[in-house]
Amino acid sequence: EQAKIVSSPRIFQDLVAPARHAETPEDIAEQKREADSARAAGGFVVTFESQDIILGRGFVTANLDSIVKARGGTGTPTAADTATLHANVDTIFKLRVDANRRRQGVNPKSGPTQCHDITVYPAIGLAGGACAGYGLLLDIRDAANPQRVAAVADSNFSFWHSATFNNDGSKVLFTDEWGGGLQPRCRSTDKPEWGADAIFTRDGNNLAFKTYYKLPVPQTKFENCVAHNGTLVPIPGRDVMVQGWYQGGVSVFDWTDPSHPQEIAFFDRGPMDSTKLVGAGSWSAYWYNGYIISSEIARGLDIFELTPNTLLTQNEIDAAKLVRFDYLNAQDQQKLVWPASFVVARAYLDQLARSNGLPKAKINDARDALSQAEKATGPARSTALTQLATRLKTDATTSTDQAKMQLLIGAVTDLSK
Repeated sequence: EQAKIVSSPRIFQDLVAPARHAETPEDIAEQKREADSARAAGGFVVTFESQDIILGRGFVTANLDSIVKARGGTGTPTAADTATLHANVDTIFKLRVDANRRRQGVNPKSGPTQCHDITVYPAIGLAGGACAGYGLLLDIRDAANPQRVAAVADSNFSFWHSATFNNDGSKVLFTDEWGGGLQPRCRSTDKPEWGADAIFTRDGNNLAFKTYYKLPVPQTKFENCVAHNGTLVPIPGRDVMVQGWYQGGVSVFDWTDPSHPQEIAFFDRGPMDSTKLVGAGSWSAYWYNGYIISSEIARGLDIFELTPNTLLTQNEIDAAKLVRFDYLNAQDQQKLVWPASFVVARAYLDQLARSNGLPKAKINDARDALSQAEKATGPARSTALTQLATRLKTDATTSTDQAKMQLLIGAVTDLSK
């Protein structure tokens, strides 16, 4: 069946140009030094919208050729031709930009006209659009006629790049590819809210900003680094994501608490070249059937397995491996579903132990009961699990983590059936 356009939804209607931040003082100073050096060497530099731009050879050659032709000449441009271009280059550049904008229908004072990525989540009927200057929430229940139901902007964001929902759709994370993935944006001098992830909670059609997540360890000026592509890691009871950060490496972080995301695992090779900036690093990091697959731009494909630490248990890792995909498309988010399993129940108990959601003695009792039930078979197993679920319901009345207790009770009840 051939694909075809069935509608042209007006998802950008009435959006205006969002506020944007300037570059860092260090980058502004460096750009000025480079522009001054180019001018001193006879190069062509224009100042456009308060920014110095060093013009490339293609632009310069084409316009010098035009000047030669305009005077009826041929061959190599003369010194006078070069002087003419220097005298008029700002006007020529502005006219070229204005012409391109008119041709593309772009108004600098208007909002976006395109999205970098749209992540659809059919199971909840929503999509998240990362659309240059905005993050959009789209209702896609009528797939042929999506409707924009929310739009958020942030002056700390330079280029809204991608979106990821948590599993129940109560949160959405947007990434900012400040610098286009080609610049070092994770230095100690870069603000933590620039080139980062922005985490929002969702209440119906309303999005509420909570905080940012950025690599906790600064990178060098020779490493292109910024938030980029990733997916959820299917750990039951937690919102965990793995993400590529170019030469910042791979970061696995927990954003269950949307106001306090925390890195729980990482991999970082260091700079491709310790003397100059060379484009490299993890373009994407995706979880797929028990492994993290990272596409390293310059150094090949990396395959990782998670290992336990104080923030991640083996039970949680094993429970994540129970979720199997027939295919993976990061822009087509699938609902994560765990089969009834003892390791899922144990993962919830580990999380309750970590959060002090239950007294240690009760957690140990529940672990022992699970082990005994797992050794049993038939009706004896079912009875043991039913009794454990009943005890857990009583324990839940005094737990400080009611939501996790309900997940644990549900997991034990599923095992008893």
